[in-house]
Amino acid sequence: MVAVRSLGRQFGWLWTAYALSTLGTWLAFDSFSLIAIFVLHAGATEVSLLAAAGLAVGAVVAVPLGPWVEFRRKRPVMITMDLVRFAALLSVPAAFALGALSFVQLLLVSVVVGASDIAFTAAGGACLKALVRPDDLVVANGRFESTAWTASVLGPPLGGAALGLFGPVLTVLANAVSHLLSAFAILAIGGRGRRSEQGEREPHPVPAPAPRRLRAGDLLAGWRHILTDPVLRLMFGNTVLVSGLIMAIQPLLAVLMLGHLGFAPWQYGLAFAVPCLGGLIGSRLAGRLVARFGQHRVMFTAGTLRACLLLGLVLVGPGTAGLVLVMAVELGLITCMGVFNPVFAACRLDRTPTERVARTLSAWSVTSKTTVAALTALWGLLAGVTGPRTAIAIAGLLALATPLLLPRHDWSRGDATLKLVP
Repeated sequence: MVAVRSLGRQFGWLWTAYALSTLGTWLAFDSFSLIAIFVLHAGATEVSLLAAAGLAVGAVVAVPLGPWVEFRRKRPVMITMDLVRFAALLSVPAAFALGALSFVQLLLVSVVVGASDIAFTAAGGACLKALVRPDDLVVANGRFESTAWTASVLGPPLGGAALGLFGPVLTVLANAVSHLLSAFAILAIGGRGRRSEQGEREPHPVPAPAPRRLRAGDLLAGWRHILTDPVLRLMFGNTVLVSGLIMAIQPLLAVLMLGHLGFAPWQYGLAFAVPCLGGLIGSRLAGRLVARFGQHRVMFTAGTLRACLLLGLVLVGPGTAGLVLVMAVELGLITCMGVFNPVFAACRLDRTPTERVARTLSAWSVTSKTTVAALTALWGLLAGVTGPRTAIAIAGLLALATPLLLPRHDWSRGDATLKLVP
């Protein structure tokens, strides 16, 4: 039996906060869309606007939050963002109870929550880097990744049962409460960081200078760091493009399976819930694979396999065989993501100076979310012209080129010039 490595009490509280808020988010998965449809009687255009605009506008609003987070203490920022999300989400059931809920309110809440998510993630990454040793970053990120996939397996079924019993508004309330509990968990971390090699404790999770007036250059500092680092520059292009393509085809796959191929909603949900177990398996294996093969080889292999598998979704057909095919492709894809993501996240933190972590993570999140929104809208238009299966095929073919944006050089062995994969 393999003993689980302890990363300390403070990391335990940070992990608890992440688990609480992640589970709450998955419990309320698609609740805003359901509220818009069943409570506000919104049409397809309004529901699509709610999904895309909330994501894109939230990302734009978050642009100045990255520098703002960088020059503040990270724990208070995380607590503040949790409380902002709690208050924003709580306003939805409150307005519903008063008979005053509107589509505009849902849109505003989705923007506030989206921007707060980015700020929280930026501060959380900086906090994590200070709470664990550099050689524990893969293990720590692996635990976050396994928690995310566990929540994605358990959350939607539990949320679906709650939706059936209580309606979508109460699942939003549960999500709000999860962020409040997360704030308490972060508060329990305390203001002292991990022990240094000399046995002394850092005074704060992340050294934070006194707040100062933001300059125009601060807004671009995260992108500037990413684009000037040869390894991060490649991984930035790879992860943003792959995540954008994966998310862009999800609505098209829903139309193909539920509309054209006649799958029942429960079959569609099963096709994506069960493969999430692969993310849990992959994230648990990531640390062991890195210890045996090294970070670069593991990330390159998992990243390449992840890109190649996406094209398999174009082969889905009707009946049991089609359902099994989707589940098999998604299982392989998500398992590779479960391995890739914590290794990539550890590399990104390791290559980013402490004083730039928040701005770098914020810039990464902003770019990723806006790319997802743009590609989702673009692929929706493409599917209208070519059909969903052809649009999925085009996304799969483009994904085959993304391994070119994975670093070929093993960055852990020096700073030799990087080469693209031939």
